[in-house]
Amino acid sequence: MTADSQITIRPLRAEDEADWRVLWTGYLDYYETSVPEEVYQTTFARLLGDAPQDFSCLVAERDGKLLGLTHYLFHRHAWKVENVCYLQDLFAAPEARGTGIGRALIEAVYDAADKAGAPAVYWLTQDFNTTARQLYDRVAALTPFIRYNRPL
Repeated sequence: MTADSQITIRPLRAEDEADWRVLWTGYLDYYETSVPEEVYQTTFARLLGDAPQDFSCLVAERDGKLLGLTHYLFHRHAWKVENVCYLQDLFAAPEARGTGIGRALIEAVYDAADKAGAPAVYWLTQDFNTTARQLYDRVAALTPFIRYNRPL
């Protein structure tokens, strides 16, 4: 990776599966979780699908190498007529952190939301994700909401 090489943000392609798996595994590892093979296969198929409820995926590429990803989807919201956008996953490879890839991926999701007429983009992160939160504090507004999950 050279200092003057450009980041390209583009949609995920079928031929990206191996590199996507490496990145998504890195994301899951960061949050100390894993998913079975069936979830990898299903998620990848959904990311390439065209059903309205399917996720979308953008990847960050530099010098032919995938260095980041984001998964997002549009959904209805009871308080708005328009759909809103949920950015579910955002990950930059360790060697690419601090190079602008995270910001570029978030801004690309903002652009996709604008094109889709979605007035809101939101995401969640863990409170200990301090490095990423420094970026999030620059590109978004922190809300006071607390998340609850149904116990398993």
